[in-house]
Amino acid sequence: MTITMAETVVLKVGMSCEGCVGAVKRVLNKMEGVETYDVNLKEQKVTVKGNVKPDAVLQTVSKTGKETSFWPEEKDIAK
Repeated sequence: MTITMAETVVLKVGMSCEGCVGAVKRVLNKMEGVETYDVNLKEQKVTVKGNVKPDAVLQTVSKTGKETSFWPEEKDIAK
């Protein structure tokens, strides 16, 4: 039996309207292994959780034609 860890992938996606959000949701709904996702239009942020590979999620969301990249790592600025 193989135990797989759930992965959280955070992407920055250039979305300008609810139509863009809908396009991203449609491709994520079809993607195998996705358990949950959150699409935040205001922050241009897409968070995907599930048994997925980060590169596969990036590639899938890129198919919408939106500018897509991994969310920049947050540095420890609060120190």
